[in-house]
Amino acid sequence: MRATRGALALTVVLGTASVLPGLASAVPGDGGGTEAVFPPLRASLVAHYDFEHPLPGDPAKEVDLGRSGTTLELVNGGAGMRVRDGAHAGSRRSLETRQVSPTEAGNDDWKAGVFDVDGVESLRAFGSATEATVAGWVKVTGDLPAPDSTTPEEGDRYNAVGLAGVLSGDSDGHGVRALLELIEVDGELRLVALGRRLDGGESQTFAAAQDWRTLLPRGEWVFLTATFDFDDGTMALYRNGRPLPGFYTRDDDPWEVEGPPEPDRTSDTAPRGIKIGGSYPQNTEERNPCDCRFDSLMFFDRALTPAEVLKQYHWMTRR
Repeated sequence: MRATRGALALTVVLGTASVLPGLASAVPGDGGGTEAVFPPLRASLVAHYDFEHPLPGDPAKEVDLGRSGTTLELVNGGAGMRVRDGAHAGSRRSLETRQVSPTEAGNDDWKAGVFDVDGVESLRAFGSATEATVAGWVKVTGDLPAPDSTTPEEGDRYNAVGLAGVLSGDSDGHGVRALLELIEVDGELRLVALGRRLDGGESQTFAAAQDWRTLLPRGEWVFLTATFDFDDGTMALYRNGRPLPGFYTRDDDPWEVEGPPEPDRTSDTAPRGIKIGGSYPQNTEERNPCDCRFDSLMFFDRALTPAEVLKQYHWMTRR
């Protein structure tokens, strides 16, 4: 089935915590600590990171407050990546990611995520899926895109800025199933939702029409949501709960959703992980770093409606 408008949202909301006295404790996968999630949506919450819950005994890891129990790695910066800067009234801290050595092709960038070459089984809700939602609070703190440390040419910059997403089932740490990102479209950096239905298949991109610097002003917290409907082949973007005008970068059928069988689903593989603030969460390579802060990160296993995205935003900002 193919439609003209998006109905699926993979919502990632990013959050923070620090290894400081008074931080809350939680048991991975117990579903606790979901106060930031609009109550009717909590049953669909697969993973949730507020960065107020370091893993007991290992503050370089973050407890998943959703049902999946997928522990997150704070790569390179460890506990120091949790900073006192909450995005909304219910938050005290956020996650800081950044490029560390702009002129060196090393592996020291601050980013977060999880990776398993055999697939992260706790994230299997996003395998054989017709829908998903990623949304999150983002604050740009640096000059983007970052200098490209992989090339010898002075002045080169990456053509993308990694925000947050779910990896595909065959990912090398870069390829994704559902992603919220800044990426170059026809020579211009844009805020996008980028999705891939099939492992090894083609991706589709939905790009916001407005200038990304207007959508993500430096130093300002913004709540972003990317939506994906793998059956209809559609996506959408939201800013502070409101839909963003945009366009698809391809007018063909890259997700191969036309014709039977129905419904169309993602590959029946567990994603190889999650990436936040850049690619390769296994820390084997650097690409597309983000000098940013993230707060209240959430992953749902169904499409949030436009009304639900708005209610989620108001729920977090009501206090």
